[in-house]
Amino acid sequence: MTDETKAKIRETLDKDIRPTLQADGGDVELVGVGDDGVVQLRLTGACSGCPFSAMTLAVGVEQRLKAAVPEVVKVQPVP
Repeated sequence: MTDETKAKIRETLDKDIRPTLQADGGDVELVGVGDDGVVQLRLTGACSGCPFSAMTLAVGVEQRLKAAVPEVVKVQPVP
């Protein structure tokens, strides 16, 4: 992916996703972005041990990233 696309991903995480997660005591860390459109993320804080973390990534984070950055194909959790 281009540097511009990676910047859009970071911006979306910072503005649209992180504040919500941080309000619940968690956060998200961008681990990597593949040329294939796969974004690797790690949930941290309260989110890392939450039983709903898979749903948070799939429904909340992945959908928002795909809407904001069409080049994103999938969000992959990283332990």
